Amino acid sequence: MKNYSLDILKRSSKVWVAELQANLDKFFDTVESEISTNGTSSFFSHLQTFLFYFLSKSLLGADPALDPAPLVEIFLHSYTYPSALVNGGYQKLYSFIERHGKEVVQRGEQEFGLSASDSINNLIFTLGFNAFGGFSLFLPTLIGTIASDKTGLQARLRDEVKQVCGSSSSGLSFDSLKDMELVNSVVYETLRMNPPVQLQYARARKDFQLASLDSAFDIKKGELLCGYQPLAMRDGNVFDEPESFKPDRFVGKGKELLSYLFWSNGPQTGSPTESNKQCAAKDFVTMSASLIVARIFQRYDSISGDSGKITAVEKAK
Repeated sequence: MKNYSLDILKRSSKVWVAELQANLDKFFDTVESEISTNGTSSFFSHLQTFLFYFLSKSLLGADPALDPAPLVEIFLHSYTYPSALVNGGYQKLYSFIERHGKEVVQRGEQEFGLSASDSINNLIFTLGFNAFGGFSLFLPTLIGTIASDKTGLQARLRDEVKQVCGSSSSGLSFDSLKDMELVNSVVYETLRMNPPVQLQYARARKDFQLASLDSAFDIKKGELLCGYQPLAMRDGNVFDEPESFKPDRFVGKGKELLSYLFWSNGPQTGSPTESNKQCAAKDFVTMSASLIVARIFQRYDSISGDSGKITAVEKAK
C-alpha cells in the first residue's frame, strides 16, 4: 500500500505544479470576486473546491468537472458522521474513482498486486483523509498566519519571491523553491506551531528505550504509543522561544533544526519508505505550501485577513 502511494506521488510530479497553479489561480479569482461583492471572502469552501480539483487531477488524472457530485461528498468526509449517513456519499466517491481513475486503479492491480476494490478504497483514503483533509486543516492556518502578520513579513516574502522567480507563474517550480529560504521557513514554522495531525500512534514491535533530551522510557513490545506533536514541537530544549512564531527559524543554520521538525510522523530530514510510518506525501505537502505562498506574492503585494477570511488584497504592481 505504501509503495502504491509513493508511486502515485512520483508519477503525479509531472503535472503537480501546473495543476496547482491553474486551480490556485481560479481560487484567488473567486476570492477577489467575493471581496469585490461582499467586502470580504470566507474562503474555506473555495479552498476546498481548489483542493479537490487540484488533487483529483494530480493524483487520479480525473477531472471533477466531468462528474461534480463527489465534491459535496468529500466535504462530508472531513467530519465525523455515523456510517449510515455517509455510505451513499462514499459509494459516489468510489464510483467516481472507478470511472475516471481507471489507469491508477489498474496500476494498483497490475504492479502492486492489489484488488480493484483495495486500490479504490485506499485512493479514497489518500485523496480524502490524507491529502484533502490535511491540506484543509493546514492551509487556512498558513494563509491566516501570513495575512494577519503586522511585522513586515509580507514585504520580505514578496521581495524573495520576485527576486527568485519574478511575477510569472512559469517561473515557479519545485527547483525554484531551493532558493526561497524564507518562504520555506514560514511553511516549516507554521507546521511546527500547528501540525495538522496532532496525534500519532504506533505499537512497539520490540522492547526498546525511548529517549528524549532529558528523559528515558522503557518500552515493551506490543505497547501502544501515542505522540502529541504540538507538545514535542514546543520543546524549549530544542526551539528557542518555542511559543513564538519566528518566520526565520529555519533559515541558514536554522535548517539544522529540521531534524527535530516532526509533523509528518518522522523528521523533516527523513524520507518516507515502505518500511516506516512517515507520511508518503511529506515533501509534496511542504513544497506545495511553499508554491502557494510564492504564488500569493506573485499575484499580490499584500493580503489581509485571518484563518477564516480574506478581507483585502493589493494586486502586484
